[in-house]
Amino acid sequence: MTRNNETLKDVKALTFDVFGTVVDWRSTIHDELVQRARNKISSQAFGELPQSLQSSFQEISSEGWATFAQEWQNSYGLFTQKFVPGETEWKDIDTHHYDSLRELLDKWNVGSVYTDEETRSLSLAWHYLRPWEDSALGIRTLGTRYVTATLSNGNRSLLEDLDAHGSLGFQRIISAADFGAYKPHPKTYLGAVDALEYRPNEVAMVAAHLGDLAGARSNGLRTIYVERDREETWSQHDARWKEAREWVDLWISQGEEGFVEMARQLGIS
Repeated sequence: MTRNNETLKDVKALTFDVFGTVVDWRSTIHDELVQRARNKISSQAFGELPQSLQSSFQEISSEGWATFAQEWQNSYGLFTQKFVPGETEWKDIDTHHYDSLRELLDKWNVGSVYTDEETRSLSLAWHYLRPWEDSALGIRTLGTRYVTATLSNGNRSLLEDLDAHGSLGFQRIISAADFGAYKPHPKTYLGAVDALEYRPNEVAMVAAHLGDLAGARSNGLRTIYVERDREETWSQHDARWKEAREWVDLWISQGEEGFVEMARQLGIS
């Protein structure tokens, strides 16, 4: 649904949120957690662990690992929201993923199952998330008219790996870390605009999270919403969600082929 094509007529660049918008973190992380657990259980080292620890680890079901994955993602959201530039000590997302993984394993009473090397390796699973089915084709199609760039809280090496792993074809890799802040801090949106050498109204933020788009909009960027499975945190009964239906410039509903449909609605075949 296009609110008003006129609001997007000056757009020259598209900045994309990545986690959840471009890549399906939920299924990838869940699958990785399950596979790593199976590999560990079948290893000789596992049999040398205390029996109580073995039992606790083996009792975690596939559904349990899905809950673990969600808690891991939730910790990322809390970390970035609480970060205050100039006050909070800097930590990149790779470091956060490692630290929060260790904390979660301890919380689930299985902190001693993995070696530190194994934990660090598992924490880097976020570098190899599967893209949504429409992501690569859609981004490359959109790139025939617009400059396409990431604008994610992920650190640069993480984003570069995701771009390569998914053959996404982004023309620019921009990380919130470039500006010493995390979305939705204004420095991230305006920093990306400056890096692209455009004006705010010449850049459209693309995201599956209305909170991210609200941050972009408050700094003068245009907004494109692409619904993704279980990504939106604002309820449809929330007044903010209802208001967003009025101010989002282009709204792509779930099941409409995501970025491919976005390209169609922007007039790119």
